[in-house]
Amino acid sequence: MMKVGILREGKTKTDTRVALTPKQCRDLQDKYQNLQIFVQPSPDRCFGDEEYQSQGILLEENLSECELLLGVKEVPISMLIPQKTYLFFSHTIKKQPYNRELLRSILQKKIRLIDYECLRDTGGKRVIAFGRWAGIVGAHNATLTWGRREGKFNLKPMYKCHDWAEAQTYYHNLPLSEVKLVVTGEGRVGNGATETLDLMGIKRISPQEFLEKNFNEPIYTQLGVKDMYRKEGEISFDENHYYQHPEQYVSCFEPYTHTANIMLNGIYWDKRIPVFFTKDDMKRKDFTIRVIADVTCDIAPDSSIPSTIRASSIRKPIYGYDPLSFKETEPFQNNCIDVMAVDNLPNELPRDASEDFGNQLISTVWSELNQSNSRMIYEGTIAFDGELNKPYEYLQDYVN
Repeated sequence: MMKVGILREGKTKTDTRVALTPKQCRDLQDKYQNLQIFVQPSPDRCFGDEEYQSQGILLEENLSECELLLGVKEVPISMLIPQKTYLFFSHTIKKQPYNRELLRSILQKKIRLIDYECLRDTGGKRVIAFGRWAGIVGAHNATLTWGRREGKFNLKPMYKCHDWAEAQTYYHNLPLSEVKLVVTGEGRVGNGATETLDLMGIKRISPQEFLEKNFNEPIYTQLGVKDMYRKEGEISFDENHYYQHPEQYVSCFEPYTHTANIMLNGIYWDKRIPVFFTKDDMKRKDFTIRVIADVTCDIAPDSSIPSTIRASSIRKPIYGYDPLSFKETEPFQNNCIDVMAVDNLPNELPRDASEDFGNQLISTVWSELNQSNSRMIYEGTIAFDGELNKPYEYLQDYVN
């Protein structure tokens, strides 16, 4: 009998997502006769304990008998059980300082850590993520911020909506006038954002049209890496080369800082990649971006956007940034830029996001977990039996 535990989220109690819904747990147990799933009770989870019980799933505070433990966010060190296999988003692969002790503890306790972010198919594409929902909510919040800034409309916050279906009912005839919005990224986040913008009736145009033409209606454009970076002295863009050597490229995003009103940032960034613009660029009088919805939420100074000086919260998603003093201020002021930098956006639609995530987990990962030679699981395993797995040996100086 294989025993699997669904963890209670311990890092952020306001994060109510879950890796598997009650119905998904039931379906898995029906499909695999040797599988038993236990759920750690939680008063905060978007699916109540009684919903799991109604599907015949047992509640259990002590999950020490389970071999496999599933969470969403990082598991607090005090809650780690030695010598178990864990799946969660560890936020360690970019050497995030705030999770160094977590990875040290995982190694000390000889835990096998499989990170959702590192699970990829044979083509190197991630197979499981909340990115679409981050993009959907990010675009909603960007529009909400613009409406409040302009004093023209008050869009209902997504977290106050029962679900995604309700949120969509508020998108008709929003008084957006001639706003121009630029979306960075063509992955799950970027495409989730454009899904929302399309439902709002905002016209999609090409990057070239965005920069060169005038429109008397709300418009947006979506940029991929080919639109934002170039190698000096070269006209053509080799996308494969860019991903291998981003440090050899420079940003060509500047024209959008003189034409866009809203920027929605939904593209992966690390220190090798050029920033979109600098603090000094944001001082310029021709810097037209007034709202920045930073879905990626990398915190300055290690960020692609210098005004993301902290993460904001679901209940208070917006803060102001003064480009002259480089400091936080009250939002919605004429001389400041409004920043939306919530770092757990999918949690505004936790039931929808959890169901989608669980479906991805079941369809792409579950069978791999039962294979001793799964390449996907090997590549997604950061630590095992007290050692860093080979693909992650670059983290050794980080844990030391």
